[in-house]
Amino acid sequence: MISVELARALVDSGVLWEPAAGDRFVIDAQLLTGQVFWISDLTVEVQTFRDQSLLGFNGTTEWALDSVTLDQALWLPREDQLRELLGDRLETVRRTDAGWEATYAVRPGYVQSVTDADIECAYARAVLSL
Repeated sequence: MISVELARALVDSGVLWEPAAGDRFVIDAQLLTGQVFWISDLTVEVQTFRDQSLLGFNGTTEWALDSVTLDQALWLPREDQLRELLGDRLETVRRTDAGWEATYAVRPGYVQSVTDADIECAYARAVLSL
């Protein structure tokens, strides 16, 4: 899973999040970043209130949460979502002794690669370098 630090870096680089079912996130507060939530029509759903998107918590007894705004949530994109962000720039992915190596086109005729023990983190590092 992508780290909170890489997720923050993606936000800082301008990657936008359109919340949808199946997305995972943390509440970006010191004591809550260790708890990962998934958007689901049963427990956490995207709601709109006064033209603002909210993440509404439905029937969660273990949390005293009603809803949080998107600026309080930090998206943890999945592997497929990170591949989509890379698009056709992604050249190859291979397993090496050092971890997962993702090779991608920075511009026509110039490729670069990043390696990480976690494939999602490798993709996120590639997105950040574009």
